[in-house]
Parts: sequence; structure tokens; C-alpha cells
Amino acid sequence: MLEVGMKAPEFTLNDKDGQAVSLSDFKGKKVVLYFYPKDSTPGCTRQACAFAGAYDVYKEMGVEVIGISKDSMKSHQNFANKYELPFILLSDPELQAIQAYDVWKEKKLYGKVSMGVVRTTYVIDEEGVIEHVMPKVKPDTNAEDVLAYLNQANA
Repeated sequence: MLEVGMKAPEFTLNDKDGQAVSLSDFKGKKVVLYFYPKDSTPGCTRQACAFAGAYDVYKEMGVEVIGISKDSMKSHQNFANKYELPFILLSDPELQAIQAYDVWKEKKLYGKVSMGVVRTTYVIDEEGVIEHVMPKVKPDTNAEDVLAYLNQANA
């Protein structure tokens, strides 16, 4: 797990439209970077829709929201269109950012062990430094919890 005060690992990944997006593109802006397991699954859909519902508040605060999973660009496109997701979704099939941010972990489900993305959210400051880490977040409250943190940090 990356820690507060560490430089956030740089990455360049494609968004749902095939455009390359780098973390450094957002220098001077606060970024909420959330990693999630899979497009269009119940928990990931609730999490994405909660971020979409709060997106105007994030924009007013000058904060960019970026979701990353190992799904394909096409999958992200379908997911974003179906649920009208206004924020950036990045495709990481090679696990470049997923592994750099240490969210590729062993998971147990019904006794079966497999590797997968552990739902984690990072708040990265304007200088590209990790400001806040939220491991094993709950999909239903993640967007709200991040806003609460940002409001408290700005108070």
C-alpha cells in the first residue's frame, strides 16, 4: 500500500475513447484516483454512480475524479454511456497503474483464492503527492467519504 507523503506513481493509460491520459496532465489540480474491480458489476456500478452523482461538487472544488480498472476501453465506453458517467475512466489491462499503486492483491471469495483489484481510493495533491489513502473502501459510501475528507481538509 502506498502511503501519505509518497510521490504518486506516474502513469499513462487510455481512456474510454482511446485518448492517452497521464497523471502529470493534472499537475496543479487535486485528483481522486479510485481503483475498482470490474465495469458493470453491482458494487462497481453503485460506486461509479455515486461519484457521478457528486461530480458537480468535485468540479466546484477543482478536483478531478479518475476511475481505473483492468477492463477494456470498449467496456469502459459501454459502462460510461449506460450510466452517464461524466468523469475519466482509464483502462489498465497490463496492470501498469494497478500494480504501481499496489492494489493488485490476493482475494478470497467463497473459499477460492484469486488475484484481483482491491477497491482503493487515493487523493493526490496538486504537486502529485499522495495526500490521503482509503484502502478497502465501500462502494456505496466511497464518493461521500472522499467529499467529507476534502471538506475537512479544506476547512
